[in-house]
Amino acid sequence: MLGKRYESRNRRLALLSLFAVIYTVLRLVPTFPMVGVTATFAASDVIAPLYGLILGPYIGGGSIILGTFLAAVFGRPMVFLGLDFLPATVGAVSLGFLVRRRFHNITAVFIVLLALFLINPLTLPLVGLPNGVLVPFNWLHFVAFVILVSPLSRRAVNWVVSPSHRYLAQGLAVLCFIGTMMQHLTGALLFESVFGLLLGAIALEAWPGVWTAVFYLYPLERIVITIIATLIGSALITTLRVAGMGEQNHS
Repeated sequence: MLGKRYESRNRRLALLSLFAVIYTVLRLVPTFPMVGVTATFAASDVIAPLYGLILGPYIGGGSIILGTFLAAVFGRPMVFLGLDFLPATVGAVSLGFLVRRRFHNITAVFIVLLALFLINPLTLPLVGLPNGVLVPFNWLHFVAFVILVSPLSRRAVNWVVSPSHRYLAQGLAVLCFIGTMMQHLTGALLFESVFGLLLGAIALEAWPGVWTAVFYLYPLERIVITIIATLIGSALITTLRVAGMGEQNHS
């Protein structure tokens, strides 16, 4: 019994280390530029949702945290006062608990994140379109939240954990979308808190312009991440199952 316990612990440590290294490598690859600061998003953002879905909340989240700090050692600078791991970790851990069917817990986390963002004095709640129509900045986050509390999220979990591959891609698309929107919301809150409230690196009068630019960019960015994560996740999970390693690690 004791031997099995050590074997299980060693397996978890091996998984965490392996996927932390993979995350580190991808975090060193830049993708989309960040608006308002001299920094870029990383390719690791694409696989962050999959870490929670495949590895579970603890190993997946731990791999992201360790990988983020390793990437800093190898040249990827921290831009959020050492809290750069938070957005991807929140997204991955949330999905890790979603596949454990902790829907109410993750719904509460989503509500708290959204509320904190909306009450932040630097947030731009409404963005004016060229035709004068006002649109909520968080409109796509609201879409993700509605999906989260709807039966669709439950179906998506069933599709992903089912041995059948019939609806795997659809399930992954739904869950990765929820995860990447929670990741984006956490990142937006961290961005304005660090560069606005704590450091004052971005002038108060500049924030409406920053958020307006982000408003036009983030939907495309998040949809691209969802699509790529779905494609990678479908191929990876299918391969693992064919190889006899298809049971997801939700530890």
